[in-house]
Amino acid sequence: FSKDSCYLPPLRYPATCTFKGSLESEKQQYIIHGGKTPNNELSDKIYVMSVVCKNNKKVTFRCTEKDLVGDVPEARYGHSIDMVYSRGKSMGVVFGGRSYIPSAQRTTEKWNSVADCLPHIFLVDLEFGCSTSYILPELQDGLSFHVSIARNDTIYILGGHSLANNIRPANLYRIRVDLPLGSPAVNCTVLPGGISVSSAILTQTNSDEFVIVGGYQLENQKRMVCNIISLEGNKIEIREMETPDWTPDIKH
Repeated sequence: FSKDSCYLPPLRYPATCTFKGSLESEKQQYIIHGGKTPNNELSDKIYVMSVVCKNNKKVTFRCTEKDLVGDVPEARYGHSIDMVYSRGKSMGVVFGGRSYIPSAQRTTEKWNSVADCLPHIFLVDLEFGCSTSYILPELQDGLSFHVSIARNDTIYILGGHSLANNIRPANLYRIRVDLPLGSPAVNCTVLPGGISVSSAILTQTNSDEFVIVGGYQLENQKRMVCNIISLEGNKIEIREMETPDWTPDIKH
């Protein structure tokens, strides 16, 4: 890290995403939000990490902490943060996750009890450090450890775990963010064809295709099926792919 970097705490379960100044920009930054520290403290901090210098032997990063004003997302983990681009502008989108129950409800026995965060959508302007929350009628239940895919002005939310109901509903939401000169517009559409999964790994294989691996379909049942997600225009298609020959270690 460069000498002018801030201290980056050893977060676990943080939400991360890649940020380009514009879709055509080659320079990338990495946004880190929230997380749980090893001593069980939750964070509401946002860090911006960028590459300062790159040579054959090492890469030097710069990490800066970003202060927010407005509707600041509460400290959380198991959530997602993505970047959307609309009309030449960009915004960070925070959704889901878990947090400790309110302090007024915490007792000695329930001190570390967590609950799903309210299903609000937070738009974060990283340039000016402003955050605004939106309540969408289609999003009724809090979700954690879901899968999120961002493309241009749209984010797809798949699966997730509802702690209140202890279920992994086959969710598929399309959230579109319009960034005109005035106030942003956020809308949500419930789509068919979702999958039941939480804590999965998402990997992008090309500009229009992603692969979902692993995760859980039930509390004590790992998900051995893999899926390919294809995006074309406003359409999203999720289909099963040929299952790899899992090693005994993974099967167990």
